Amino acid sequence: MDPISPSNICLAKPGSFALATLRYLFGCVLLLMMLYAPAAKAADYALGPMDKVTIRVIEWQTAEGTFREWPTITGDYRVGPSGTLSLPFAGEIAAGGKTTSEIAKEISKNLRQKLGLVDLPEASVEISEFRPIFVSGDVQTPGKYAFEPEMTVLKAVSLAGGMPRTAGQRFERDYFNARGDYDVIVAQHDRAVVKLARLQAELANVQEIKAPDELIEKSNAKRLIDDEAAIMLSRKNSLDLQINGLNDLKTLYTNEISSLEKKMGVQNRQLDLTRKQLTSIGGLADQGLVVNSRLLGLQTSVADMEGKLLDLDTASLRAKQEISKSTQNETDLDNERKSELATEIQATQAALDESNLKLQMNKNLMTEALVNAPAAMGSGNREDAPIMQYSIVRNSNGKTEETAAEEGTTLLPGDVVKVKIDTERS
Repeated sequence: MDPISPSNICLAKPGSFALATLRYLFGCVLLLMMLYAPAAKAADYALGPMDKVTIRVIEWQTAEGTFREWPTITGDYRVGPSGTLSLPFAGEIAAGGKTTSEIAKEISKNLRQKLGLVDLPEASVEISEFRPIFVSGDVQTPGKYAFEPEMTVLKAVSLAGGMPRTAGQRFERDYFNARGDYDVIVAQHDRAVVKLARLQAELANVQEIKAPDELIEKSNAKRLIDDEAAIMLSRKNSLDLQINGLNDLKTLYTNEISSLEKKMGVQNRQLDLTRKQLTSIGGLADQGLVVNSRLLGLQTSVADMEGKLLDLDTASLRAKQEISKSTQNETDLDNERKSELATEIQATQAALDESNLKLQMNKNLMTEALVNAPAAMGSGNREDAPIMQYSIVRNSNGKTEETAAEEGTTLLPGDVVKVKIDTERS
């Protein structure tokens, strides 16, 4: 007998064909989630201490026609100082230097071994929060800052407040800080614009995302649209697979009803024949021409057939109820999807409104700084302008290396940005 496990329970009857079909659909959903989830862009990223990941283990509920997570394991986990993840049941997982896909495979393997599962459970691991970067040296606020994809040295220095403030350099620094903030907000704004276009396309059941007019001339428009298109495809395929699973269930129950109706027809014919035979010998039994045992046997057969008809009718009603339940689940999936899209559209629009206000504020700050220090616009070309020197300290394969950097140099999680003002030029 197979050991009792969540996967065996949720993938039980009806029938071997349904079992194989639902397992196939379940596997497809997990594969698509791993391939197209937003965190999939970090598929080759090696995790390290302080990285935060979201781990999910999902099972298919045949009777309900829905997917359900394992709540005991599903959740957010942070990689510890020793580079390990501590999970219920799965135990200690060595995460340092591994990708999310490698960790997901190890979690599945550990769960199977420790819980005695017959089938290898499906797990997905997504990066929810990268380990922070650090800014040190000649900046206003040295310290630890949250890492964001595509973060550059300029953005990091902007988060740290730019150069330390002095009276003579105040307005120039104000300009540089406002410009750095402006660049960060523009990037966030562009992403929100494309996300809103994707959500609107999903709500309208459109297959392609139309490029927003304000991004047509921007060089990163295609990349942003491709990212959102991958998310939209993932969500659509996930929904389609769930709906197809419910349709397969309805087909199975429809075939079951058809089979039951045929059995009921045969049973009714047999019952009619037995009743006629019982009627024909009833008079003979009264005259003593037929033994009572034969009469009793026919009466018992009639009662058994009537009971079987009731059982068949009950089974047919149950199958019809399951079809109705699957139809309702399909409707609920569509309604839930529309509700989530409406909520996301509202939140994204609010984020866009907020970013527009911040953009205008930073424009005003830059204008004010230029009014008080017109040379700030071209201070990078002045011989007496302070020169900012940057370097990045990065741990690679257990070795710490320091390399020179520019404002546009892209950072990685865990980097330390060192800032130094060239006093000989200032």
